[in-house]
Amino acid sequence: MSASRAISVTVNGARREAEVPVRLTLADFLRHTLELTGTHLGCEHGVCGACTVLLDGSAVRSCLLLAVQSNGREVTTVEGLAPKAGGLHPLQEAFRDHHGLQCGFCTPGMLTTLVEFLRENPDPTPDEVRVAISGNLCRCTGYQGIVDAALAAAKRLRA
Repeated sequence: MSASRAISVTVNGARREAEVPVRLTLADFLRHTLELTGTHLGCEHGVCGACTVLLDGSAVRSCLLLAVQSNGREVTTVEGLAPKAGGLHPLQEAFRDHHGLQCGFCTPGMLTTLVEFLRENPDPTPDEVRVAISGNLCRCTGYQGIVDAALAAAKRLRA
């Protein structure tokens, strides 16, 4: 018999409470319990970066964390990046404008990784962007569009 625990977590600005199995991953909690399917599961070993979300503002692999570890904390998924009034986050706009996505599978993890990176490094070089996304795998874009998008978003965010 699997044990469960009550958790209370703020997800994309909204307080959410649930009873969860202690072995449920944060990724599965987001996708299946909260129906926030923007967080993707690729390797489920923390290697590909598709499941990256922000936990208290820091990029983490949600497939490697248990939902109970998010108790009392703040999680931001790709769905929570856009401004409350609608529209897109400047980074999402830049991905659109600079062809930073193709199939879109890696995009949520790339976006959440880069949100934290650009907050910490608002004027990065192309090489710094490449290092920042080196833990996120993309099989479609060749990364140049993602680097261009990150640099354009950095410029927009500084303005």
